[in-house]
Amino acid sequence: MRGPHNIWRLVRTLATLERTGAIGVVLEAFRAPPRIRFVARVLGWPFKPLGLKGDPDLPPATRALTALGPAYIKFGQILSTRPDIVGDELAEQLKYLQDKLPPFPTEIAKAMVAEELEQPADVLFSEFSEPVAAASIAQVHHARTADTGEEVAVKVLRPGIERAFRKDIDAFYLAARTIELLAPSARRLRPMDVISHFEGVVLGELDFRLESSAAAEFSANTEKDAGFRVPKPVWYLSARRVMTLGWAEGIALKDNIAIDAAGHDRRILGARVLQLFLNHALRDGYFHADMHQGNLKVAANGDIVAYDFGIMGRIDEYTRRVYAEILFGFIRKDYRRVAEVHFEAGYVPPDRDIDEFARALRAVGEPIFGMDASRISMARLLAYLFEVTERFGMETRTELILLQRTMVVVEGVARGLDPHINIWEVARPIVEGYIAKNVGPRALARDLAQTARVLARFGPRLPRLVEQALIRQAEVPPPPPPRRLGRYAVVALLATLLVLTGVWIGTLI
Repeated sequence: MRGPHNIWRLVRTLATLERTGAIGVVLEAFRAPPRIRFVARVLGWPFKPLGLKGDPDLPPATRALTALGPAYIKFGQILSTRPDIVGDELAEQLKYLQDKLPPFPTEIAKAMVAEELEQPADVLFSEFSEPVAAASIAQVHHARTADTGEEVAVKVLRPGIERAFRKDIDAFYLAARTIELLAPSARRLRPMDVISHFEGVVLGELDFRLESSAAAEFSANTEKDAGFRVPKPVWYLSARRVMTLGWAEGIALKDNIAIDAAGHDRRILGARVLQLFLNHALRDGYFHADMHQGNLKVAANGDIVAYDFGIMGRIDEYTRRVYAEILFGFIRKDYRRVAEVHFEAGYVPPDRDIDEFARALRAVGEPIFGMDASRISMARLLAYLFEVTERFGMETRTELILLQRTMVVVEGVARGLDPHINIWEVARPIVEGYIAKNVGPRALARDLAQTARVLARFGPRLPRLVEQALIRQAEVPPPPPPRRLGRYAVVALLATLLVLTGVWIGTLI
């Protein structure tokens, strides 16, 4: 489906933003330069009648994104957690996208349940409510199982969502290819690789069998985490387009008024969200990668309850250590070590000046130490970080996209609960604990022991492997002997030498 025909999709996107009045809101929220604003308005205005109308009862940005489709809604969900970047007004508008989208009829949901689970919904469930939440991918129903009477949440995929996502992703590929063609300096950001990564994540989110597996693994990893709960999947009531989880009551993490009324301390909740994410990323290497407020609740006992495990992140042990050392260096204000870690990991090209890079990192870290979140302009900080990456030729690391994106989202959630949170002080105990266990002599001894175990597995096979290597060496034919000069070649060589000698003597005379 990828091809020039997707130009129409991109044109319609710009036209929809213009028609709904969202283009001005978005450009203002991102503080776009005057040149970009001028080009966007000039290109959008002629095509305005071709744009989608959307729901006129919604605010402009929300109206445009809901009209454009699920991939755009997913982008809006991420921005909704960052009022410090897009402004309070736009972030508040975009919160609608988290779980209040228009639902599809319950009868269609029941028909999909019957098709996927091969039994009527009324046979499988003694109760099956109207939708209690509806998001970009699916909607949720409160139900009760017929055989055990257990309260459950039944998540049903939106009809036709797979095709809608593929159309959006195809258009994104065209946009990325155009950016690479027209802006060579942006190639270091690897837009094609970023979209490819996004495609893999999204297509995995559309298969609830994979989400059920993710929920089970995440639940097992976090079972002993105090103040955190993950509903477990009900496997026999889950399939590709239907997933059933245990039900958990709670207050949405975006509802500060209700949280205060229930007597919960939002400062504790904000710190816990950030620490839980860091713990899962560093300790387990497996984390919830869609932790916006719509996927988090507060139970009556103060536990944070996580939902929606369609997007999960996984990072290997080496990347975890690099990430932890970078955070640890910032916490200790050891910018030279932070710079060294970037060079050692290959995040910065080796031909760049490490001292200059350390100085640039100091300019990032110093302004935010000892300050609460309300006094930090994350928009300015991200803008400067982008300048740093461009100056030092840093490429996008696709293996870190989910980690970096989730860190931004989680910090936004924590800020929403506690506007005065100091992220470095909150992160310190988690990062220091990980460093103590995984970097240093103890970690070295553990790595050597693990290497020895791996080698031991091959111990019984080593004689055979050596024997096979020797046999292959013996079977390699010897190199052909150097060819001797033939009689005529020798004569020709001597004649050439005589001619050259004669020419040289002639020049002397």
